[in-house]
Formats: sequence, structure tokens, C-alpha cells
Amino acid sequence: MSRVGKKPIPTPGVTVTVNGQDVKVKGAKGELSFRAPDEVAVAHAGGELIVTPRNDTARARALWGTTRAILANQVKGVSEGFEKTLELVGVGYRAAMQGKNLQLQLGLSHDVVFEPPAGISIACTKQTEVKISGVDAQMVGQVAAEIRSFRPPEPYKGKGIRVNAEFIRRKEGKKK
Repeated sequence: MSRVGKKPIPTPGVTVTVNGQDVKVKGAKGELSFRAPDEVAVAHAGGELIVTPRNDTARARALWGTTRAILANQVKGVSEGFEKTLELVGVGYRAAMQGKNLQLQLGLSHDVVFEPPAGISIACTKQTEVKISGVDAQMVGQVAAEIRSFRPPEPYKGKGIRVNAEFIRRKEGKKK
């Protein structure tokens, strides 16, 4: 039995439409849709979303908890939204908004310009801090990972782009 899959998903202030395997979630922040796998059944009753496996195969049990987690993230996303914070650590590392695009100075010979996908908003609160927000948890994490990949943190000085103040295991330098 899936411990995650058994829990019903409360949907206060969110409109949920279930049409076969298609689930549409609409809230104050936006609208998302999801096509559930054929191995699980999704039902909306009494202000709660309930996910159940259709049979007792290993694949159905695996998709049971996964589908429930994806739907829970969608409900949370359209009601509250998701946000990740990037921190730029290094001398001369700066971020600025250039219209809708994010312009990064990362010690390269050129500035890196990142154009965010639809549904994602980026804001620079300080020169060394970037906030990424949106309704889709997967998309917010993907954008944060793409921006981090321009200059991942290095273990000797800790310079680079960190996501949500991540811990960087530092290495000791050369000894004489």
C-alpha cells in the first residue's frame, strides 16, 4: 500500500474537473491540467481528490503515489504558487532584469541572457539574488536548474549559483 497515495488531496478554493483520465485544476494563480496514467483512477468527491490503483501490479502501485504527488503539487501551485531563490556567490557575479529576460554577469567573456518560458516570472531583489516563481513546480525547478548550470558552485572557493541556499561541501586546497 502506498502511504502517499492513500491520502486524499484537499481542494479548498480550487476548482477541479475530472473527465476520465484528464484532470483540470483551476485556482487563483492559474490553471493546470494533467493526464493520469491508465493504471490509476482519479475521483473528485466531497472537496477532495482521491487517487486509487485500478489493479495490484507493481506499475500501478508505483504510479499511484506518483500521480497523487503530482496532483497535490498542482493544487498547491494554483492556490499558493511555487518559488525558488538563486544566490550568486563570487566577485563580480551580478544579475539584472533586461525587460522580461534575465541578464547574468558570471565572470565569462560575455553576459548570459536567459529568456524565461511562459508561466514563469523572474525577479531580481538584489544584484546577487534571483527569485523564480510560477504555478508549475516542475517548471520552476527546471528553470532554476538551467540557470544554475551556467555556473554551478565549485568546491574550493564556493563560487557559483546556489539554489535555495544549498550547502556546498568545501574541499581543502593544495598543501605545501
